[in-house]
Amino acid sequence: MPPVKDRPADKFDRRRDELAESALLTLGELGYARASLREIAGNSPFSHGVVHYYFSDKTELVVYSVRHYKARCVTRYDAVVSDSTTPEELVEAFAAKLAQTIRDEAPMHRLWYDLRTQSMFEESLREAITEIDGTLQAMIWRVVDRYATLSGTRPSVPAPTAYAMLDGLFQAALLAHSTTGEPILDDLAAQVRTVMPLLVSAGPVAQDPSR
Repeated sequence: MPPVKDRPADKFDRRRDELAESALLTLGELGYARASLREIAGNSPFSHGVVHYYFSDKTELVVYSVRHYKARCVTRYDAVVSDSTTPEELVEAFAAKLAQTIRDEAPMHRLWYDLRTQSMFEESLREAITEIDGTLQAMIWRVVDRYATLSGTRPSVPAPTAYAMLDGLFQAALLAHSTTGEPILDDLAAQVRTVMPLLVSAGPVAQDPSR
């Protein structure tokens, strides 16, 4: 039986994914404002013409690249949620995973916060960034909800509040890590241990407008 050939649409999408992976390296190094489409192409195996064929402008490429990267990120803590059997185990695994992703993928996280800020000024970015932010909020909420279940409590704050608190800790640690290095990650773990119990209580569950 002859092998099944790729459809043209599959080849097109695969090439866009390859371009996105390449673009992320330059974007993570230079940031959104400093990386032009030509600069992105110059730091990749692809010519400017090829990049421009698959993406009409830098905004389209950046949005596609970040969606491509974040699609993998939103499952990052699924194992923490599914494998933890006690609240203490979950907190330690969650804190360790947060530290690991700063250690391993700091440029990508810096790019994300750069784009989230830029979306306040560039409407062309706003819809995609807001959508991605919502998936990250849901990712964090799964951790908080599982922590509440394991500890026999209920979330005491809605999902946006829990996300804002934990994301704030993460962003501050990311910034400090660029100058302080590894010790700040120990501080991040200690902060997570302090904050997680504040997100749950034995009383009535907080009303979550996102649900």
